[in-house]
This record gives sequence, structure tokens and C-alpha cells, in this order.
Amino acid sequence: MENRKVLTSALLTAVVLTTAVCFLIWYKLNIRNEEQEPIVNANSNIQPKNYIQLLFVGDLMFDRGIRYYAEKNKGNEFIFKEIAPLLLSNDLVIANLEGPITNNKSVSSGTVPGSTDNYFFTFDPSVSKSLFKENIRLVNLGNNHILNFGQAGLESTKEYLNDAEVDYFGAPKGERSIIKNINGVRVAFVSYNEFFGNNVDDEQFSTINKIKNEKPKVDIVIVFCHWGVEYSLAPTDAIKSLAHQFVDSGADLIIGSHSHVIGPMEEYNGLPAQAGKRIYYSLGNFVFDQYFNEDVRNGLGVTVKIDKSTKELKFDEIKFYLQKNGQTVLRE
Repeated sequence: MENRKVLTSALLTAVVLTTAVCFLIWYKLNIRNEEQEPIVNANSNIQPKNYIQLLFVGDLMFDRGIRYYAEKNKGNEFIFKEIAPLLLSNDLVIANLEGPITNNKSVSSGTVPGSTDNYFFTFDPSVSKSLFKENIRLVNLGNNHILNFGQAGLESTKEYLNDAEVDYFGAPKGERSIIKNINGVRVAFVSYNEFFGNNVDDEQFSTINKIKNEKPKVDIVIVFCHWGVEYSLAPTDAIKSLAHQFVDSGADLIIGSHSHVIGPMEEYNGLPAQAGKRIYYSLGNFVFDQYFNEDVRNGLGVTVKIDKSTKELKFDEIKFYLQKNGQTVLRE
């Protein structure tokens, strides 16, 4: 009898020990699996992106009606609400900033269209941080409104943009160009401003020299031009000739603004080494309070994919529409 009790006790002890050992083994295996890095399927279709993607849009104006609608709806985010996902889907968005950013009171708000003050712009300091948030992190300052508040207004603009980490180029008497390294692709952005200075020929000559100087340093040269006749749907012969000179000097792409309407696109086959370069004579408005006809309410966006290896450019075009509540939306 006594032997049977001893045997039973030994068996129970063995079962308990075996169970404990099995539990410890199971526990260690599970903890180890949890700490390991996830296994990546070598046959996955997900590949590293072999291109960068830029989006060019037209004129940005945050005074007058746009200021009113932004304040009414508690911020500039309302203006971008319908297009924010598109802007954020690109590596960089580039636009023309059609006026200075200062802490001065608006003089254009509530003015009569056509009056002098109606075309005298200043943008609220909050605009700079909104640009960064919406991925518009490079702006052209080479236009006919950037000096509306004089040199002081221009310096204020630079300070606000610098604080918000938004880059710029084309400042009068300043930074005509900027070189950006975008995920391994070096791109030079050069500004041409028809409305700065007393001698148009000097501005053209300086721009051509800048293109030639930047060309050996980068993979791509893009010229952002503020030129032409307001509300004209076609470029003048002089503008077309100048665009061709820019391409022949080394520009890989021309983007135009100022007319507030969409201009034509041309593929220029000039010098053999520069054949087939695109010229967008005007992208029209992007954020603006002009609604008096359909031409000024339509804007164009140009998406540029640049292959990291070949530096080949591929394009896509996006249509925008300016609603009367201040918002820009996608047009199907």
C-alpha cells in the first residue's frame, strides 16, 4: 500500500514538472516571436519609388475676398480643404506667391474692383505656416505684386517664410534662383520677372546667364516666368521667342504665370540637345478671388515625375476650379 502511494506521488510530480517545462518552452517561443522584426515577403510587389514628383500650380493671392473667406471659416485651411490630399501626395509643390506677407492691415479688402487699392496686396502672417502645412514649400517671389509694400514688405515676407521653413526664389534684387536636392535629384529653379526693373532686356539677359550658370550644377533646370498680358489666352510672339531662348540656353521646363488664365502648352523642338522641352505659358489662378468669367475661375496644375536614374520627365495635368466661397477644388 505504502509503495503504491509513493508511486502515485512520483507520477503526479512528473506530470507537474513536465507541464511546467512545456509551459516555459511555449512562453519563451511566443515572447521571442513577438520581439522579432516582421518578416518581409521577398516577393512583395512594393518597390522603392524610383522617381520624384513635383506639382506646379499658378497664382496664390490671400488678400481681399480670400482673406475674408479664410477669416469667416476660421483659417486658411478652409481655402485648401478640398485639395489638401492632392498637395500632400507630392514630394514638393511650387507656386507663385502673388504678394508680400506682412503684419500690415489690408488696404484692398472691401475696395471697388478697378480702384488702385484693389490691387494693393498684403497677406496675413498665418499664410506662411499654412503654405508649409499644405506642402507648398517653394514659392516664386518674382512677380508684379511682391513689392506692393516696398522693400520692407519683401523683407517681412522672407522672414515669415524662413520661420515657416518655406523656401523661395525670384526676390527682386535678391535670390533669382535656388537649387533643391529632392530625394537625390538636384533641381535648379530660376525666376524670370518681366515686371521688375526698367530694362526688360537686362532681365532677360540675366535670366539666360543664370540658366547657363546653373545647368552644370544640377540634373534639371526649371524656369518659373511671370510674364505676358493679363487675361490673354495666347502668348505674344515676344514671349514665345523668349521661352525658346530659355530652352536653348539649357532650361528643361518652363512654367508661366501672371495672365490669370490658362495658356497653351508647347513642346519646343529647338536645338538638338534640347528637343521636346515643354513650355506651359500660364497655369492661371490657383488661389484667387476672381470669378467674373470661367477663364479666370479655371486653373491648371502640372505634375512632373523625374526619373532618379535617367532624369526623364513625365507629365500629368490637373484641372482646378475656383469656387465663390474662396475654395479651390478639383475639376473633373
